[in-house]
Amino acid sequence: MNELARPIAATDYPLLNVFWTMLWFFLWVLFLMVLFRILADIFRDDRLSGWGKAGWSIFVIVLPFLGAIVYLIARGRDMGERDLRAVQKRDDQFRAYVRDAAGPPEHTKTDELVKLAELRNHGDISEVEFQQAKTKILA
Repeated sequence: MNELARPIAATDYPLLNVFWTMLWFFLWVLFLMVLFRILADIFRDDRLSGWGKAGWSIFVIVLPFLGAIVYLIARGRDMGERDLRAVQKRDDQFRAYVRDAAGPPEHTKTDELVKLAELRNHGDISEVEFQQAKTKILA
């Protein structure tokens, strides 16, 4: 068997080379995540015009390293603020949905007694009417 046809064994690839390969792979994945995050931010921004979105997209796609660095320097702070506003908007929508799904709060006996006491204090009902309504509620 000649030297070229021999399969590569684990001993032919030292541990340090495995480490460097993994490091470069994870850096590449990290860079792709940053690029996708930047592209998502470009298209999410309502204040950026269509030409601005096209320009930034072309810049980030054609010159990815330089485009990503320039975008993060120029618009990085606004990127975080847009994310924060989006999260707050989703939170408000979720809370509104939960309130709607839960329905109106049911009135308890305590709530009804408080209303009766307010009516009596304002002079809208007499003490006798208050006592009758109170016994009806508590029964």
